Amino acid sequence: MKYLFGPVNSRRLGLSLGIDLVPAKICNFNCIYCEVGPTTLFTCDRKEYTPTADIIAEIDDFLATVNPSRPVDVFTITGSGEPTLHTGLADIIRHLKAKSGKPVAVLTNGSLFHLTEVRDALLDADIVIPSLDAAREESFRKINRPASCSRLEEIINGLSLFCSEFKGELWLEILLAKGINDSADDITALQKALARIKPARIQLNTVVRPPLESFARALTEKELNDIGRRLPGTVEVIADFHKRQRTGVQTAKKNELFEMLKRRPCTEADICEALNLDDESTADLIQFMRKSGEIIQTVHQGKIYYQTPQAS
Repeated sequence: MKYLFGPVNSRRLGLSLGIDLVPAKICNFNCIYCEVGPTTLFTCDRKEYTPTADIIAEIDDFLATVNPSRPVDVFTITGSGEPTLHTGLADIIRHLKAKSGKPVAVLTNGSLFHLTEVRDALLDADIVIPSLDAAREESFRKINRPASCSRLEEIINGLSLFCSEFKGELWLEILLAKGINDSADDITALQKALARIKPARIQLNTVVRPPLESFARALTEKELNDIGRRLPGTVEVIADFHKRQRTGVQTAKKNELFEMLKRRPCTEADICEALNLDDESTADLIQFMRKSGEIIQTVHQGKIYYQTPQAS
């Protein structure tokens, strides 16, 4: 599949089928912690970056062949870049809701919520998870490295407007990097911004996956918990600190999986068993290698298989 990936197990959302609306790496941010890679097209222009009709056709193909023994809990709209840059967003959300009967979640950097058309496009979603990593201009520029068309005050105003209009769940994610956006002044600024936005839930994260920049360093679990206690509203730490312990395992298993899939397609269960990995580590490894283009996903007789592009 070209635009769909998974299903993968998500700690936040359950069994999630991802829908990638924007090619790598079209974005208006170039975040220092991004796991996808550096931004190649810096823009705030909304366009149909991938054909909406093709995405919808792939969704329909998936729904026609979905394995009933492994039902999807949620459809998650995301992107190798920023998904709200895609002008077909509203049509895709509405199609998913009408055809699947499942909740739709959207992961976004939240930078375009000041645009009425973006807020309107998201109103039919069930869960929207935007980011606000900094509420001070200096820190915003350091951690998100935005395009010149992105303005922090506009972003905060847009988030506040959307939160007042949206009837679903809004979970605001804040990713903190040591020495970049975690100072006392940063936390005070976030307190003020969060009081304006009033999200249903605040999710604190840090640099767990391999980041774009080596200087993007993680806070400790204690540091995140201490900061969480200072923020208003319902706050949870979502950083998986065990994931850093699995990073070495993922690196060691990557070549092994590539060699295995060169020889024959495998299901996620096959990979899990063959590499002796737990479910979440297997899902992480598959997603990482799919994003890098080293492996692809195919469907055969209603089952999802993974293989190398050369084998397809």
